[in-house]
Amino acid sequence: MKKLLLFICLGIFICFNLNAQTKHFKVLALYENGGHHIEFSKRAKVWLDKLATEKGFTIDYIQNTDKIDDAFLSQYQLFLQLDYVPYAWTDKAMAAFQKYIDEGKGGWVGFHHATLLGEFDGYHEWQWFSNFMGGITYKNYIATFAKGKVNVEDKKHPVMKGVPASFLIQQEEWYTYDKSPRPNVHVLASVDESTYDPQGDIKMGDHPVVWTNEQKKARNVYIFMGHSPNLLDNPAWVKLVTNAIFWAAGNNTNIK
Repeated sequence: MKKLLLFICLGIFICFNLNAQTKHFKVLALYENGGHHIEFSKRAKVWLDKLATEKGFTIDYIQNTDKIDDAFLSQYQLFLQLDYVPYAWTDKAMAAFQKYIDEGKGGWVGFHHATLLGEFDGYHEWQWFSNFMGGITYKNYIATFAKGKVNVEDKKHPVMKGVPASFLIQQEEWYTYDKSPRPNVHVLASVDESTYDPQGDIKMGDHPVVWTNEQKKARNVYIFMGHSPNLLDNPAWVKLVTNAIFWAAGNNTNIK
């Protein structure tokens, strides 16, 4: 009888700890619902809602930064910048977001448009955000799109668990920057510009496309690929993003 009770207690203890490790978390997604990224946003929302239901987290969506302040962000363990630019934010939102990242109050995953850094639409470059992204400024992009092969550089990082060593992105704009962010960030993957199809002159040499800034307290991942809705049909991209969400939210038990 004592052994049976001990076994039951041990089972309860294990279940309790598993539940604690896979704790529920809340995600805030700031997304674009207009322009040429609207189709990506639509498909991404459907996929994210399904993932949230399956994995036991909740996700809220906003289309501008008006609500963002310290109190608002304190509700969320992860900030998802889903194709949203780093300019035209309210001053209050900028200050709250910087604090959220610098003090590690939650995690962050950003996509594509998050590195549209520079002087746009009459707004000055957000210098803190440029530094967050490795000290880069946007320079150019492949407006006509190109296929390209992405190579994983850090296969041991949790974000890359189960992601193929290399994979093709069928249709992307491939931004270039004034310099590579590599000296200031930890690069997880880069695009091989020699694989562009069609080939062109818009290149930058060393071209990271997935990285994390380990100088910040917040777990953070930038994933450049995030323009076309067909990314949701790419198993490698889906796995990468799924891993990034759980890692940045501090929920490694869901990375398998």
